[in-house]
This record gives sequence, structure tokens and C-alpha cells, in this order.
Amino acid sequence: MNFGYYPGCSLSGTAKEFDLSLKEVLKYLDTDLQEINDWCCCGASSAHSASHLLSVALPARNLILAKEQGMKEIVAPCAACFNRLKVAQHELKTDDHIRINTEELLDTKYSDGINVLNLISLFQQIGLEKIKSNAKVDFSKLNVACYYGCLLVRPHDILKFDDPENPTTMEEVVKATGAKPVDWNFKVECCGAAHSIAHTEIVENLSMKILDDAINYKANVIVVACPMCHSNLDMRQKNIIKHNPGRNKIPILYLSQLIGLSLGLDHKKLGLDLHFIDTAPLIASLSENEVAV
Repeated sequence: MNFGYYPGCSLSGTAKEFDLSLKEVLKYLDTDLQEINDWCCCGASSAHSASHLLSVALPARNLILAKEQGMKEIVAPCAACFNRLKVAQHELKTDDHIRINTEELLDTKYSDGINVLNLISLFQQIGLEKIKSNAKVDFSKLNVACYYGCLLVRPHDILKFDDPENPTTMEEVVKATGAKPVDWNFKVECCGAAHSIAHTEIVENLSMKILDDAINYKANVIVVACPMCHSNLDMRQKNIIKHNPGRNKIPILYLSQLIGLSLGLDHKKLGLDLHFIDTAPLIASLSENEVAV
């Protein structure tokens, strides 16, 4: 299978383990990614607060480039990038004024026809049975809290992906690895998002509630599909524990990393040594459960 690829800024920098793990897993599953040549920032998460036109024009430019390069489907693993690309598509299709202004700004015509996939819908297309049949590690005792955050399922009228209040598609992918999704309360609650730098106290408070609920429901790991969510839940966790003693740590994995572990792929190639919360104990516990193939 072949897909166009929009890595976005995070997967090219602070979330490079997301990029590494996705490419390793897709290579194993015989799926090729073709990166959009000359892609630019999609505007997440600040362009829409500064200029509505810019917030549409930036993702529109990437969609136009993908179309010019012969792509019909592109993968945007970052939830924020996926959201901005889909919202731009909607605005360009339904608002002639914004489309005309965008075309004037970019000095080119926009035409629809690109299908934008997020991380979960990508694995749905590849096939959950393919993940299941290639699993080499026994995950039957691994409890996973699937965390969607705000941007994968909202706004539902535009994204049209899963249920905005009780989504289940990530759980289906997790089940394909052999792990057990937990039924918990905070799967779509906000982690504080881009307040991470300006209002750390807000992020710590919101993220603490997410972490505590996952632990209360006996999760061994939280799985995400968003670099900002990963950053807040992983990087801020040590300070949360420092400011609120007595709490336990819990590793935060990208969905692609969880799948990679189930396939028996090398943890360093999956970027699992790049996290703030040590993933070594989790990896050690799973390595004892390798299935003979």
C-alpha cells in the first residue's frame, strides 16, 4: 500500500519518535509513505488565533502540493495537523469567499480530491487483521488507556471521525495488538494543549486528572496519537509528581509505538528511549512474553 505523507512540524522535531515508530511499523507492514515535497507548517496551533485566512491558506498549500504530486490519500499522523487539513478542506469547499482569497494569496487554484487520514484511520485501511496476524508479543495482560484528546474527533460535523464523546476506533486497533483497552472517563478530555508553555499550572492540573483516572482504572500505559498530548502527559509528569507527591508514573506511548512493540520491533528504532517517563520497565515486562512464530 502507498500513501502520501504529511509529517508536520512536530514529527520533524520534538516528536521524532512518532515519525520513527510510524515508519518502522509501516515498513514491517509493507506500506510505503511518500512525503509531500516542500510541505510547510499547517498553522497548528496558533495561526487560527492570528489570521483566519492564514489558518486556511497554510494547510491548503499542502493539499495543493499533494494533489500536484499525484497523491490521492495523505496521512497526517499529528492530530492537530489532521484537524487543520480537514477544517481547511471544509472551508474551501463551503466558503467561496475564503477559497478565492486563499487562491489569490497562494497564486494558484485549489481543487478538492485529497483524502486525509489520521493515524487510526491509516491502520484501519492497512487492516487490523494484518496487525493481529503479525503480532509476536503476548499483550494479553497489558491494560491500555486510549487517549484521543480534543482534536481527533472534534468538530464532528467536519471531521466525521468516530464519536466525539465516546470514540472506540483506537480501542479496536489496540485490541488487534492483543492488549486490553480499559474503560475510563478521560479519553477525550483536554490535556491543556498549547498552554503548555504559557500556563504550565493549567496543563499540570488537567494532565494530572487524565493520568490519575487512567491509573485508577488499572491502565499500564496510556496510548496517544497527538504530539502535544504526548508532550503534556509525558514531559509534565515528573513535575506533576513533584508538586503532588505520592502519585505513580505511567508511560505514554504513541499508538505506532505500541503496535511496533507488539510486532517485536526494536524499541530504540521505535524511539522508546526518547521519552521522559522511562519505558524500560514496560519493555522488560513485555519482552518476557514473546510468542514463538
